[in-house]
Amino acid sequence: KLKNALILCAGFGKRLMPLTENIPKALLKVNEITLLENSFNLVNELGISKVLVNTFYLGNKITNFIKNNRYDFEIEVYEDGKEILNTGGGINNLINKSSEENFLVLNPDTLWNKDYVEIIKKMEEIYFSQKSSNILLLVNRDKSFDKNLIGDFNLEFLKISKNEKNNFIYTGCQIINKSLFKDKSKKIFPINEIWDELILENKLIGFESSLKFYHVTDLNIYKKLLELNKIF
Repeated sequence: KLKNALILCAGFGKRLMPLTENIPKALLKVNEITLLENSFNLVNELGISKVLVNTFYLGNKITNFIKNNRYDFEIEVYEDGKEILNTGGGINNLINKSSEENFLVLNPDTLWNKDYVEIIKKMEEIYFSQKSSNILLLVNRDKSFDKNLIGDFNLEFLKISKNEKNNFIYTGCQIINKSLFKDKSKKIFPINEIWDELILENKLIGFESSLKFYHVTDLNIYKKLLELNKIF
């Protein structure tokens, strides 16, 4: 049973400028709710007891937002530091603040909702039954609202690989074990480095989401999402 979730909020949101000049991407709204709140609502539905959030760019605004709202779980906010740590470094920094071994990781760029609860629970079951150290939630490119998104991986019988096809997109949700970071000497690195290592060892697994994939990729897609009367 997963007890801790990590929500990654350190990014600059450059593809959403000028909106993100004064508002961190995680606090942009779709359907009158912030991207960060979507993530909080999902982890609450999953029964997560503690959430760790990393910040960097406009981090004080995210901290203040959390302070001004009440949630049914514990939230701790940590700054990346003097420089942004990238995705892998940011996750590593957060997991070192916890005694847990396994973590749910969410990127708030995706419009999470309660329909993901059963999907993530199934992914969690597979993660533990396979004694895995990392599982990614993927979606077929056909289900992406943003038709310009290219695929990241291939998925067959739970195994993730890469080739010229890459028909599956990473949704921004994964479960990961702390052990994967123990030999990382670098402080700043992308999470893709760990994924690539696991792929070479044929150890990276994935689970396919059946839901339509809504992701705030850039300013153009964000405006299109705002034009929809109701996404869910």
